[in-house]
Amino acid sequence: MNTAIILILAIPLIEIYLFIKVGAELGALNTILLILTTAVVGIWYARYEGFNTLRSGMSQLVKNELPLYEIVSGAAIAFAALLLILPGFATDVIGIMLIFPPTRKLILSKYSNRHKKKNKSNNKEKDLIEGEYEDIEDKDGR
Repeated sequence: MNTAIILILAIPLIEIYLFIKVGAELGALNTILLILTTAVVGIWYARYEGFNTLRSGMSQLVKNELPLYEIVSGAAIAFAALLLILPGFATDVIGIMLIFPPTRKLILSKYSNRHKKKNKSNNKEKDLIEGEYEDIEDKDGR
């Protein structure tokens, strides 16, 4: 089964389960306030980290370097902000992990290393070029 379909079905089920469990412990009003608080605080912190990433990227550009990590980090922060806006506790945990710089760097480096290993195995096949050649002489006999 496709991973996207599994995620589309699993995430709401996990969130509903967590709503029921947390709501039973804290009460309905406190659960709603907790969800709203995590959304507001998360968005505020995502904005703060986004500006830090933008500032770091600009300093990389001034040094005439490609701000690759800052670009990927900015995309991760935007995704984390989206996860924090969505109501739910599991998405909030993932969003918070992506917003904090140490965990974001750990997560991004893990996926970056996996991608590098995958590209190295693909590059071994790409280094070899097979083909045939034929000497063609010009009309002048060269």
